Amino acid sequence: MILRIKKLIKNAQIPNYQTSGASGMDLYAFKKVTIPPNEYALIHTGISVEVPSGFEAQIRPRSGLALNYGIGVLNSPGTIDTDYRGELKVILFNFGKKDFKVEPGMRIAQFVITKVYRVNIAEEKLSTTHRGVRGFGSTGI
Repeated sequence: MILRIKKLIKNAQIPNYQTSGASGMDLYAFKKVTIPPNEYALIHTGISVEVPSGFEAQIRPRSGLALNYGIGVLNSPGTIDTDYRGELKVILFNFGKKDFKVEPGMRIAQFVITKVYRVNIAEEKLSTTHRGVRGFGSTGI
């Protein structure tokens, strides 16, 4: 599969896999931003993509940023649809106790391509199950 990527800014970095077994590519920041504790910021990547039909791109947090700095992706996972052609931007949230400085070229998020199934909707009665409508915490601790 080919993922078409366009640099919107000359110095933007193309996402890439860090290891041969990686599921996600790293997304890179383009601009310098400081995120205070308990605040969020929209981080620019300087690229746009063309996600193939039948797939979506998901933007997910990087585990090292989460563990070491308390940085997460606010709407995780973020979805990039097949018909979106604008700049990829990532909403980072600082759950940590110190300012977090995003620098140009910093790896800020994971970018995963995954299959999407579209369904036909049928409004009708649902089958019954033993669990039924019991939701949160229904199986205990």
